[in-house]
Amino acid sequence: MRVLIIKTTSLGDVLHTLPAVTDAARAVPGLKIDWVVEEALLDIPNWHPAVDHRIAVATRRWRSEWGQFALSEGRKFWQALRASQYDVVIDAQGLLKSALIARGARGARWGWARGCVREPLASLAYQYRVHGGSADHAITRTRKLFAAALGYRFQAAPLDYGVDRARLPDPAADLALPNRYVVFFHGTTWRSKHWPESHWDALVAIAAERGLNILLPWGSAHEHARAERLAQHASHARVLPRLSLSELAGVLRGALGAVAVDTGLGHLAAALGTPCVSIYGSTDPTRTGTRGTKQRYATSDFPCAPCLERDCRYHGATPVYPACYAAISPQRVWSILEPEMIHSPHQNC
Repeated sequence: MRVLIIKTTSLGDVLHTLPAVTDAARAVPGLKIDWVVEEALLDIPNWHPAVDHRIAVATRRWRSEWGQFALSEGRKFWQALRASQYDVVIDAQGLLKSALIARGARGARWGWARGCVREPLASLAYQYRVHGGSADHAITRTRKLFAAALGYRFQAAPLDYGVDRARLPDPAADLALPNRYVVFFHGTTWRSKHWPESHWDALVAIAAERGLNILLPWGSAHEHARAERLAQHASHARVLPRLSLSELAGVLRGALGAVAVDTGLGHLAAALGTPCVSIYGSTDPTRTGTRGTKQRYATSDFPCAPCLERDCRYHGATPVYPACYAAISPQRVWSILEPEMIHSPHQNC
C-alpha cells in the first residue's frame, strides 16, 4: 500500500505526526509513505524509516517571493505531487491550504469531518471524512485519523515517535560538546510565552552549581542576543552556533535534559526521549503539550492562565514578561527536571 501524508507545518505539529506513522508501519505490512512537508521541516520525515519519499512545499516563502521563480517552483511541486498514484491520501493538517494539496493528489482522500477540523471548508476536499477526536491531544487525534484511513484498530499505547537515532548527525566532534550538558530553549514566537530573562539567568546558575554545562541555541537575531546575555554570567554556559534542525536534534540526543518554553523544540526533545520540562503559562498543554518519555510540565496557576492570547493583557497592560510565566520560579522548574535526569537512561548525572 502506498500512502501520501499531508502535514506541512509547524514544527510541533509535524513531530506530532510521527507516532501515527509508527502505528501505521506496524499495522500495515509493506506500507510505503510519502510526505508533503514545508521545506524548512524536510529533515523530520527522513528520521522515520517508514517514510519513503518527501515532497517539499514552500507556501510561506512563495507568498513572500511571488513571481516567476515562485510560479516555476510551484509547477514543479504539483508535478511531483501528481507523479504517483496513492491508495490513500491523508490530510493530517485540516486547513484549506492542505486540503487543496490533498485535492491535487491522486488517490482516495481522507480527512476530518466538517465539525472536527479548524477550517471546516477543508472537509469538502475529502472523499472520506472521520468524525470525533476534537477533545483528544493532537498526537492521539492524528493516530486515530490514520487508523480510520488505513483500516486498523487504534491502540492508545505505546507512544513511539519511531525516530531512527542513527539517522541523526553526531555533532559532538564538530562542536566540541562537553560530556555533561543541558539545553535551554529560551526562544518562542508569541510574546505571551516568554519566561523572564532573570529566571533563565537563575536557572543557568542552578545548573552550573550542579557542575553541568548549559548549551543555548537560538534561531533569530534577538534570540542570539538573549543567549549571549545569559552566557555572560556563567562560565559553564555556551552559546551554540546557528544549527540545522537535524544538527540540533543531534545535540539533544546527547543531552542530560532540557528546559523549554512552549516551542516546537520542546516537542523535539519529546520525540528523542530527552528529559525535558516545558513551561506553560498563556497556553494549555492539554491538547498540544509535549508527550513522551521523561516529559514534564511546569504550569501556571495564575488567575487568567491559560489565556491563549499572543500578547499578555493582564490588567489591560502589556508587561515586559507575562505575569503567568513570572510566577513559575526557576527553583520549581529545576526541581521537576532534576529527578528525570538522574533516572534518565541516556546518561547519569
